[in-house]
Amino acid sequence: MTTVTSYDSPAALRDAWDALRADEPRLRIRAAATRLGVSEAELLATGLGDGVRRITADVATLLPRIEPLGEVMALTRNEVFVHEKTGVYENVSLGRHACGVVGHDIDLRIFPSFWTHGFATRTAGRDGDLHSLQFFDAHGVAVHKIHAREGTDLAAWDALASDLLLDEGADDPGVDLGIQPPTALPVDRPDADIDRPALEAGWRGMADTHDFFHLLSKLEVGRLQALRVVDDELARPAVRSDALGRVLRGASEGGVPLMVFVRSPGTFQIHHGPVDRIVATDGGWLNVLDPGFNLHVREGGIAASWIVRKPTETGWVTSLELYDADGDLLALLFGERAEGAPENPAWQELIAAV
Repeated sequence: MTTVTSYDSPAALRDAWDALRADEPRLRIRAAATRLGVSEAELLATGLGDGVRRITADVATLLPRIEPLGEVMALTRNEVFVHEKTGVYENVSLGRHACGVVGHDIDLRIFPSFWTHGFATRTAGRDGDLHSLQFFDAHGVAVHKIHAREGTDLAAWDALASDLLLDEGADDPGVDLGIQPPTALPVDRPDADIDRPALEAGWRGMADTHDFFHLLSKLEVGRLQALRVVDDELARPAVRSDALGRVLRGASEGGVPLMVFVRSPGTFQIHHGPVDRIVATDGGWLNVLDPGFNLHVREGGIAASWIVRKPTETGWVTSLELYDADGDLLALLFGERAEGAPENPAWQELIAAV
């Protein structure tokens, strides 16, 4: 990926984008940025002063101010999954390394160090102006977006957007965002160097699934590498190449409630509950199209699907983990369960089928 300096000016980049949109009016900005060889943040910034303004990306400043806006749509995505939830940002918790929103509908785990650039946008839509707050990492990759909906208090939205504006460059399309070039994923140590007995013992000794990250960090093991080297009782590749589709359709047909986690560089967004309407569309997309929850998946981007089991104080829990061709985690699915409750047998049967 290049930066805006590959063009003579931001105006030249904007002209290139306008020409691309004229040819392909349905092309999304993320795909357009890839086609033009820039980051999404750089492309969005060409609209500064024309419906786009720069705002702070400070999570501690932002999160407590979202709940008064009322109903909004939260969007977190990566190259393969797009996760959209409509609701209210409730029960905000702030921490130096991690923050959370644990509402009835919107559930987020946020890592503030990745939130670098912010924008407030207003664009014309068929039924009136469309409003969004969009946040990106240092490389210009989207980490999270918030969209106004019919139930949003737009007066409160406009006041918040104004309060968040940066003092300099808020409307300047020529501002230098300082976008950093992409960095390569860490290279795993050779499998032969992994202390497999320690890994398996630590894995089996966990009392909480959140301990998994700390275990891998302590033993210097990559996440996908860990799945590959441990015993099949702990992790094994899904036999079915269409594992995700089969799980979603099976959950829909059997009424099995799920937890669906989708990861961006700085956010996990989570759906709790049933999935109902599963629709395949042109271009290889698999979709969940339910009131309050939409999931869009480019199935061809899933390179590996793993069935993973982890112990907790109330028994083992099973997940479906999905990875891209670079070995980067895209999404996880669990059977929904109440705090402290054992895993749902219906989920266990469903996941066993793939």
